[in-house]
Amino acid sequence: MRGEHAGYACGAALGFLGDLIAADPRRGHPVAAFGRAAGAVERRLWRDHRAFGAAHTVLCAGGAAAGAALLRRAVRGSASASPLSLRGGAGVALTAATVWAVLGGTSLGREARAVGGALTAGDLDVARERLPHLCGRDPQALDGPQMARAVVESVAENTSDAVVGALVWGALGGVPGLVAFRAVNTLDAMVGHKSPRYRRFGWAAARLDDLAGWPGSRLTAALTVLAGPDRRGALRAWRADGAAHPSPNAGPVEASFAGALGVRLGGTLAYGGRVEHRPVLNGAAPPVAVDDIERAVRLSRRVSVLALATTVAARLVAGAATRARVPGSRRGRRNR
Repeated sequence: MRGEHAGYACGAALGFLGDLIAADPRRGHPVAAFGRAAGAVERRLWRDHRAFGAAHTVLCAGGAAAGAALLRRAVRGSASASPLSLRGGAGVALTAATVWAVLGGTSLGREARAVGGALTAGDLDVARERLPHLCGRDPQALDGPQMARAVVESVAENTSDAVVGALVWGALGGVPGLVAFRAVNTLDAMVGHKSPRYRRFGWAAARLDDLAGWPGSRLTAALTVLAGPDRRGALRAWRADGAAHPSPNAGPVEASFAGALGVRLGGTLAYGGRVEHRPVLNGAAPPVAVDDIERAVRLSRRVSVLALATTVAARLVAGAATRARVPGSRRGRRNR
């Protein structure tokens, strides 16, 4: 087990670095391929019924996780194989490639800055054209300040969904955990809406995503408190407003970002053809300005780095604790 935990740590660090250097490609991304496959399954299975939606979720997310587990088994050497060995190196490479594929932190920052740059230049048409790359809101219904707010909220939420949550499940489940989390999160983005078509069919994907996202969202909020420019404000907003958001996972993250940045989030928005009136987060603060987009991106990056360090350290500590309890281990022999 020692080599496996060390191999995961090396692979996770390399995959994170890969995302920093080479963000999501425009074409041929594995997550996009999964989305196309899930869409094909949906076209065959769709019925306005929860049971068919649950079957779609199990087939797609379960199939992706099972495939990842089989691939991991195929490249896994002995449990004690060194990451520097041939078999251990194959495991490190697989982990690194998977982490790179499931993370989206660099693309998140790139798209947020693209909208921010357009807003700074006063080009609302370009900003409206780029905003759908970040969120599903109707950009034509938003003015400049509303788009800036949408960007900051999307950066906050996707820091959890596209980075921290994946790292948490990677630490817990290795390559299958990484793939399963990204599959569930992608299915929620595809069908987990309250539109007439998906209200029942997408119910299972949405609920599973809520469960899968719970630990990552809480870690994101906690790390935001640690990394934010206003720690007390982040903690205060999280405690006061986190539970008011309709999403059990987006609420703590967006509230902590709002408090850390000293801005007001939430309120009315147009999403998927509907108008929603969400609770205001950190209501005593001023509204989001364009300059706050860059501050949010930088905070997201700090939280992501801390999440990598935290999850890798937790995996290594868990591995060390496991070895200490195993009879016949090196430490156990010394203690006898």
